[in-house]
Amino acid sequence: MNRVIAVVEGQTERTFIRDVLAPWLGWKGVILSARLVGKPGSKGGATSFRRAQNDMLSLLKQESDTYVTTMFDFYGMPDEWPGRIRAKRLTHHNKAPHVERAIREKVLAELGADIDERRLFPYIQMHEFEALLFSEPAALSHVMREPDMAEDLQSIRDEFDTPEEINDNPTTAPSKRIGRLFHNYRKPFHGLLASRRITIELMRKECPHFDEWVAAMEELGTEAEDGEEASHEEDAAE
Repeated sequence: MNRVIAVVEGQTERTFIRDVLAPWLGWKGVILSARLVGKPGSKGGATSFRRAQNDMLSLLKQESDTYVTTMFDFYGMPDEWPGRIRAKRLTHHNKAPHVERAIREKVLAELGADIDERRLFPYIQMHEFEALLFSEPAALSHVMREPDMAEDLQSIRDEFDTPEEINDNPTTAPSKRIGRLFHNYRKPFHGLLASRRITIELMRKECPHFDEWVAAMEELGTEAEDGEEASHEEDAAE
């Protein structure tokens, strides 16, 4: 099984990976874990690219048998992050890939040539974690014990081709829209409960960029399985 470590910006992302995404990928032959950005005991937060870069560099150097990814929100990401300023002028579908490539190039440039570049594949969540919850709006209204609000959430979802397109704006970002409908919404609690009800399969169906990320990790599981089969065949031949 291939091991993947994700550097993430907050407790919600870490718990989402631990409780929802990692168990699902475990069946695919991938061991996924999350590390909160910054020093041990940090509360996370994408306040500085340097913090995230240091963590990625450290993992790539010290964990030679692992792959490294990330989970940071595009919304609220400081302009100091590689590619972030130019991404503002790109079409929706090009924003996250552009930032991901820029992050990857920046980190790999610090490492030099003595590393398998495939081991680093950054992921940027469009536009933030709450976008995934719009994959099935009724799940969140159920968790919030306000089923009548499902229609309002669905109306927001229907304005966009995918949940990942919901605005990158201080008043219209996914979390801001949810907060106006549910004043007692707490991301670390309600968001995670809703994500469990929605399922990874439905998130992948509704969120294309998220699907690409999960597919990339799935492929690592396939590679590990193929490598194990090849090893068994060599042993049998001997």
